[in-house]
Amino acid sequence: MPKKFIKRHIPDSNELHERCSFLGVLGDHLHSPSLWHLNRRSVAKAFAIGLFCTWLPIPFQTIVAGFLAFLFCANLPLSVVLVFISNPITMPAMFYFAYRVGSSMLGTIPEHIDFAFSVEWLSSMIGSSWKPLLLGSVTLGFISSVLGYITVRILWRIHIIQRWQNRHKHHPY
Repeated sequence: MPKKFIKRHIPDSNELHERCSFLGVLGDHLHSPSLWHLNRRSVAKAFAIGLFCTWLPIPFQTIVAGFLAFLFCANLPLSVVLVFISNPITMPAMFYFAYRVGSSMLGTIPEHIDFAFSVEWLSSMIGSSWKPLLLGSVTLGFISSVLGYITVRILWRIHIIQRWQNRHKHHPY
């Protein structure tokens, strides 16, 4: 099951506290069991948070995901790790898609984008396209988070039912 895989690869709160001294500002909140449990609710919430934050067109999405995990008592490591779906390889395609979705929702014609890696290009693009990008990103983030939450809850439930059925097959009463 993925739960065993996740437990094996995610550090516990003490290990994280030892590795990252700057986390000391969080104090005992970092050791809250609700942030580290792997159960149906905490994992589903973590997926919702991580998938929402992955669409945010801002730097330091992981900090936002961590804060939301604290706020909603979701699994902290999973919330933060899922943000890395958006990375330097996937970001251009994701945010261009979000821009197109936002433009469509606003009823505007998307501008043709000639990519140039410069501060001038970036500032001119942000000035003219921030509204459709933000609207598309928040919309896609919301849709992704709801679908992720529901999918995790359903798959977790299916897995539990299969375990019950297997247990009943091997050990009938």
